[in-house]
Amino acid sequence: MTSTVDRAPVTPADRDRLPTARLRPARLRPADVVRVAGAGLRTRPLRVVLSALGIAIGIAAMVAVVGISASSRAELDRALAALGTNLLTVSPGQNLFGGDAVLPRESEAMIERIGPVTDVSAVGHLPDANVYRSDRIPAGQTGGLRTYAARLDLLETVGATVHSGTWLNEATHRYPAVVLGAKAAQRLGIRAPHPDAQILVGGVLFTVVGILDPVPLAPELDYAALIGWPAAETYLDFDGHPTTVYTRSVDSFVEAVRAVLAPTANPAAPNEVTVSRPSDALAAQRAAGSAFTGLLVGLGAVALLVGGVGVANTMVISVLERRSEIGLRRSLGATRGQIRLQFLAESLLLSTLGGLAGVGAGAVVTAAYAAYQGWPATVPTWVAAGGVGATMLIGALAGLYPAVRAARVSPTEALATG
Repeated sequence: MTSTVDRAPVTPADRDRLPTARLRPARLRPADVVRVAGAGLRTRPLRVVLSALGIAIGIAAMVAVVGISASSRAELDRALAALGTNLLTVSPGQNLFGGDAVLPRESEAMIERIGPVTDVSAVGHLPDANVYRSDRIPAGQTGGLRTYAARLDLLETVGATVHSGTWLNEATHRYPAVVLGAKAAQRLGIRAPHPDAQILVGGVLFTVVGILDPVPLAPELDYAALIGWPAAETYLDFDGHPTTVYTRSVDSFVEAVRAVLAPTANPAAPNEVTVSRPSDALAAQRAAGSAFTGLLVGLGAVALLVGGVGVANTMVISVLERRSEIGLRRSLGATRGQIRLQFLAESLLLSTLGGLAGVGAGAVVTAAYAAYQGWPATVPTWVAAGGVGATMLIGALAGLYPAVRAARVSPTEALATG
């Protein structure tokens, strides 16, 4: 026996009161976005490789051009630095009565207190200590050689190098040991230091322990016999007053250091101090630096523009060719925001791959060319970081417009036109 239950018809008012289920689109996590973007790139491997290659070539061109230019500038800076762009010398001038002035013994220590000064060294001239090969040489034939008491850090300050033998050290600068300049060794007929190589300095036998290479920044040392400061005081009655103080400063503070050197070296009589003017090479170095800075900025901007056009072209074509895919995803429930996010992620991933490859290739080209030319290889950090960052930014902008345009198309229209 069956029974039926009569149900009252559902009125529109009752239908409005019934609970309704709202379908919410799934949310894409960052890992899902990367996976979807990677899948979109893997479906077209050849196009992706060619597109990334185009981006990489543009970035590599930028990095290589800027890197080679920076390496050339580094070589120029090194060459100009060898000319003593930051080397200043302090020497005594004349006093108020026209006589020769004297630098205080403490002048070196006082100059070292100047902040931008990086190196300080000094020599002291011994005018009565003539140099002879032996006691058989007539007293009038000095050969134009001069004797200097030298500090141990002199070579580093003036950029001198030892041709043969050794420089003065803690063990030899207290004893009658001498280092000859390049021209002095030639005039004395000494080709290499050895135990029997002795010369007369101020009537005292000194053993030659080293010979210097020519010193472009201090040519007066080429004709000099250099002995230790304590040895000069012990054997030749040196009074300990420096006659030339060599200073190295930070390039950007050379003029400022020069302005305070005289009152620092001799506070009691700064007018009795002579300070050399900065080398003309410093002005040349700064002019070259300004020119190279403008060149690097211009070349980098052009190369980035080329890379950005390549990214934009790739992403626009990719979006137009995948309208059917976009329509299918929209019909399956993908929102416009998810479509935009997918193509932005693809554009960023493609740009990043191309940018990293381009930076690596440009660095390799720069290193190879710099090695061929004998330059120091230099790839500015801002170029590498800026290349990848700018490529990602341009890729995002390039992928944004076509992604937004595709996301606005209805699923049926996208499927029909695809």
